[in-house]
Amino acid sequence: MSTGAPGRSPAEIRRDIDLQRRDLGRSVEALRGRVAELTDWRRQVSEHRSQLITGAAIAGFAVGILAMRRRR
Repeated sequence: MSTGAPGRSPAEIRRDIDLQRRDLGRSVEALRGRVAELTDWRRQVSEHRSQLITGAAIAGFAVGILAMRRRR
């Protein structure tokens, strides 16, 4: 009973598995770095400072309007 591709020796199959394992390891490390980069809130605040300030101003304005309406 043969489970490998025709013409491939067990050594070739092991080598291919090792190569795939290394590639997978590199991919996981790259993904880990990207996730860390995207979830770093300090970096995100630094990169999107103007959008955050604009959003905070709009939110403050909206809260002010709602507070004024409730006083009436």
